[in-house]
Amino acid sequence: MRYLRDLREGDMLSETYLCKTKQAMQTKAGKNYYSLILQDRSGTIDGKIWDLGPGIDHFEAMDYIRVDAQIVSFQNALQMNIRRVHKCQEGEYDPKEYMPCTDKDVKELYQELTCYIKSMKNEYLRTLASSYFIENKEAAKAFANHSAAKSVHHGFMGGLLEHTVSVTRLCDYIAKNYPVVNRDLLLTAAMFHDVGKVRELSTFPENDYTDAGQLLGHIYMGAELINRLASEIPGFPEKLKHELIHCILAHHGELEFGSPKKPALVEALALSMADNLDAKLETMTELLNGTEEKGWLGFQKLFESNVRKTSES
Repeated sequence: MRYLRDLREGDMLSETYLCKTKQAMQTKAGKNYYSLILQDRSGTIDGKIWDLGPGIDHFEAMDYIRVDAQIVSFQNALQMNIRRVHKCQEGEYDPKEYMPCTDKDVKELYQELTCYIKSMKNEYLRTLASSYFIENKEAAKAFANHSAAKSVHHGFMGGLLEHTVSVTRLCDYIAKNYPVVNRDLLLTAAMFHDVGKVRELSTFPENDYTDAGQLLGHIYMGAELINRLASEIPGFPEKLKHELIHCILAHHGELEFGSPKKPALVEALALSMADNLDAKLETMTELLNGTEEKGWLGFQKLFESNVRKTSES
């Protein structure tokens, strides 16, 4: 397969891509054409179909289409001029080739997560984490394949798992260095802190906010899930359940960042800092890896600063 990141001006190709968006438009002369955004796992490209003749199958956004096209340059960006379109049927494409995916080994990440669960000494927290991440195969599969965001950071298949394991690693480090922290509580909170995103965001290829996500948000939905799971475990301590839910409610750290509560427990504070650290460093990583520029990259709103790559010398 020819990935979009490898295409160059002048290339001719016959290849399959995901049609992310499709707009019917008109030129100034009144001629109809289609404007598309095509996607594979390496990125996206703008596409144009200027001649809507018999060689163009009927298709819609989120369909997989095989295109005969030429790569041109328009306003210093590559663009695909498409001459023919075949709408692909199931079995003619592998969806994983068209979604941004983690570059980590998903099986190894999940194995690491289960090792953290098995290392916990508190039987109630271990049982709660096991009931969702190990025993519930359907939930585990959905969690492993989900993204952690629509955009900004970890917005790719496996992103939720990658982010969760990274945050759990950081929290394990914190617990080892600060004895005041309840390790089992902090690790359980780390594993569950973004679990609501499985419902907040739809699966790929859409990866967009669901109605529940828009109305309730992942923090509430995560807290609701923990309350239900804990209530199904005989004898689960009420105070421990409230402490765990508090960590979820406070994991964004500040009210203005969406947390309904500010951290009142040391574990909630540690979780909010670990979550923020991993999110910010991944955001910076994606920004720097997404450009070949060597100098300053301009003002970046997310960091409220002008940023550049570190010198190699």
